Amino acid sequence: MSAPQIVIDTNVIIAALRSQRGASYRLLMLADSGKFRINLSVPLVAEYEEVARRILVETTLAVSDLNDILDYLCTTGNRREIFFLWRPFLLDPDDDMVLELAVASHSQFIVTFNVGDFKGCENFGIRAITPFVFLREIGELP
Repeated sequence: MSAPQIVIDTNVIIAALRSQRGASYRLLMLADSGKFRINLSVPLVAEYEEVARRILVETTLAVSDLNDILDYLCTTGNRREIFFLWRPFLLDPDDDMVLELAVASHSQFIVTFNVGDFKGCENFGIRAITPFVFLREIGELP
């Protein structure tokens, strides 16, 4: 069986930057493990960066650390272009961007803390799940 394709919502990236103890951090540390494949788009990485820069003062990270983390994600992830839009589908346009990437990349999962915000993604064969549940499903947590 091939590694599951995923899209990581911005809130998971931010949680990983804030703490090294949670499932979000563990997920990022496994990005190059081959146990799953992260899918990215230019707009999503731009959102990661924009939101992360706002909360950087709440972390012990420097701007150079953030740049290294984003470079790591871009190096290990699959870069995808989005060629279609059917917005609005979800309530938040930023969530629509995540869903569009998941559909375009044939991802099975959107990894997010806001599972309820992705109600309806199951119509596309995509499950919205938390980092903890995803790690448990791939055998990384008991």
